[in-house]
Amino acid sequence: MRGRWLYLLGLGIAAGAAHAQEGDVARRFGTLDGVTQVSLSPDGQRLAFLAPNKGQANDLFVVDIADGALPRRILRASGDPEILRWCRWATDARLVCQIGGREKVGEFIYGFSSLLGVDAAGGNVKSLSIRRGDNALGIDFRGGSVIDWQPGPPGSVLMMRSHVPEANRRTASLITKDEEGMGVDLVNVVEGSVKVVEKPRRDTIEYITDGKGEVRIMGTQPMEGRTDNLSRIVRYFYKPAGGGDWQQLSSIDTLSREGFEPWTVDAATDRAIGFGKIDGRLAVMAVKLDGTGKGETLYRHPEVDVDALVRVGRDQRVVGATYATDRRQMVTTDPQVAAMANSLSRALGGRQVYFVDASADESHWLLWAGSDVDPGRYYRYTPALKQLRPLLEDRPLLSGLTLAPVKAVRYPASDGTMIPGYLTLPPGRSDAKGLPAIVMPHGGPSSRDEWGFDWLAQYFAQEGFAVVQPNYRGSSGYGDQWYQNNGFQSWKVAIGDVSDAGRWILAQGADPAKLSIVGWSYGGYAALQSGVVAPDLFRAIVAIAPVTDLSRFKTESARYTSGAIVRDFIGSGPHIREGSPAQNAGRIVAPVLMFHGTLDQNVDIDQSRIMRGALASAGKKVELVEYPGLAHGLSDSDTRTAMLAQITRFLPH
Repeated sequence: MRGRWLYLLGLGIAAGAAHAQEGDVARRFGTLDGVTQVSLSPDGQRLAFLAPNKGQANDLFVVDIADGALPRRILRASGDPEILRWCRWATDARLVCQIGGREKVGEFIYGFSSLLGVDAAGGNVKSLSIRRGDNALGIDFRGGSVIDWQPGPPGSVLMMRSHVPEANRRTASLITKDEEGMGVDLVNVVEGSVKVVEKPRRDTIEYITDGKGEVRIMGTQPMEGRTDNLSRIVRYFYKPAGGGDWQQLSSIDTLSREGFEPWTVDAATDRAIGFGKIDGRLAVMAVKLDGTGKGETLYRHPEVDVDALVRVGRDQRVVGATYATDRRQMVTTDPQVAAMANSLSRALGGRQVYFVDASADESHWLLWAGSDVDPGRYYRYTPALKQLRPLLEDRPLLSGLTLAPVKAVRYPASDGTMIPGYLTLPPGRSDAKGLPAIVMPHGGPSSRDEWGFDWLAQYFAQEGFAVVQPNYRGSSGYGDQWYQNNGFQSWKVAIGDVSDAGRWILAQGADPAKLSIVGWSYGGYAALQSGVVAPDLFRAIVAIAPVTDLSRFKTESARYTSGAIVRDFIGSGPHIREGSPAQNAGRIVAPVLMFHGTLDQNVDIDQSRIMRGALASAGKKVELVEYPGLAHGLSDSDTRTAMLAQITRFLPH
């Protein structure tokens, strides 16, 4: 059964333009997800969800989970520059939302966020972040976040909020405010009353509770010496269960991931649960919070990182962990949750099932299920009634369209190493013989592709391309040996693996005159650098928001407090010049098409502009499409639709 109100909403928000151009494949795939975030009310009877509107605007809707109910829009963010990042129920009658965005001031692009409360019926909107006065002695764009949704007092949540010192510079008053940094407050989201739980500390970036209202862990990341750069080391401290002063727990290197990184606290066993490395691979570990430092390994895998926790309920308790081999797998310590997940997956035809939220008494569960040929949808599950109620579809415009199965593959690199990846063929095809093909390296590079629905790969398959997505060496998820020194410092190996993916698909029968490479972010870098090292392999290159000059990338990053971390990540040496496509543009033969947003905080648009200039100076065919006001993800349906159509016209097929 499809929820009728969902179907109408999907058409109203996402399909208006598509109706005017029936059969427009680019529009159907380029349109953003119809739902970007969902929350279940504490009583389990209502849903709140975010949905995109025109441009970058988005809306908050509330709907009763009942037959015939229609969603009500209760809040809108303009997208210029604010967007709603998430909204969640604090009570059955009130929600807390985080608004965020980016603004450019001079050469700097600043990210900002703030918290607000809003009634479920709409209205009574109140700011829940610390207000900045005219006398502020600094700037801090962090509005904070909710770290515990059920700390005890009705209508209250624990919030991490930032403070900026103030001095009265306009009158003779001696009133000042010395507090600076992140603190924790108990905030009543209905009345607006505040009780200080943890005083602000300048270097603090994180607090972790036990899910029952007690702040137990604090993470700090100071500046590096006397510089304006953050240290790459985050240090964690804990408070004993009975209270007392902060005591040292662990540290984590943000680049190497060496050390122990706590994610949560299990109150029942008085342990911090998080991630550390064993034999170069991430594993789930637990460390006692009693001063002994005693720890144990909870989950590990001999081939890949165990990289995520399974957390359920409003207290977000840990019931297991997940890892990705060819597909993502889950191990659990809660037999009831495991049985529920397995039975639901079987009932939904083998789709992957993830628990998103639950009612306060856990009589109702909100879950998401999807697969490679299903973009996914949300359901409410009521175990006592064995009732699975469909609610929201991620991509209603793709409903009824036959999508392409995704197959895990392995291919040989030039040194004989077998490289894992994924192959997506056009629907109905069992091989790549005679097909135009695309190699599509993922971004990051500290990331990896996984089995499941990928809107870009599915679009190209729908247009008749065979698509290969390589998890080249330099990808994360496979441990230190595979990661090497990351995809920039170890670019020769990473780009070699990407190019070998092209050679492999040609060996499978793809048309050598119609082989292209398309990438986003680091994937765009890999596409351009593959054109440098293998100029006769690819017939067309598409790079979206790419890094093109490693030296310039370090210089641009130096504007921000993360500059030293980026500097260490990129490194120094001959690879800076040799591994920069803008420094070697003369070797590229294939035509190049690039896309970039002008408000990209991840990769400055100058990276694409430099590449365009270098290619044009070398007499190469190049085009750069700039999108004013858009960030790294180009999160605008019309923009993505136009981009897909232009890429298709550009690629040989």
